[in-house]
Amino acid sequence: MKISENFIDLKEFKIFQENITGTYFPWYLQNGINNIKDEYFQFTHVFIKHEEVVSNFIPILKPIFNVLNAKKLIRVKLNLLNKTEKIIEHGFHTDMGPEINCTTGILYLNTNNGYTKFKDNKIINSIENKFIEFNSNIEHSGSSCTDKDYRIVLNLNYYK
Repeated sequence: MKISENFIDLKEFKIFQENITGTYFPWYLQNGINNIKDEYFQFTHVFIKHEEVVSNFIPILKPIFNVLNAKKLIRVKLNLLNKTEKIIEHGFHTDMGPEINCTTGILYLNTNNGYTKFKDNKIINSIENKFIEFNSNIEHSGSSCTDKDYRIVLNLNYYK
């Protein structure tokens, strides 16, 4: 696992934050998180799905893509989880399934008490502009947060 603090230039990071939390950025309701239906929901925005660009907002990712330097992007999406009374972990999973061996990257868009937890109990706290990178077949779980109104992460799956 590779962890990078201050992943992109702070000015570019703040512009990206402002874009995705602004009035005109579209978020879509997703019932269920990691196949847990009915109990939980999140808001998402998918930029790339199955290696195809599916969002007109893809240009706002340019500073991230410049630093990431991926050979091929498979999936890129934002996840927004609302504040909860207690921290809720959403279940261990892999992003792409065992048939695709690629890299998963998570960019934390706001600092909060939520986290990413791995099967070996390693926990990476949500700190804005921190980026973690790991093999896509490693099981991990996201969580909600209790100290901010929401937790936002950018999830990327790609070939290096």
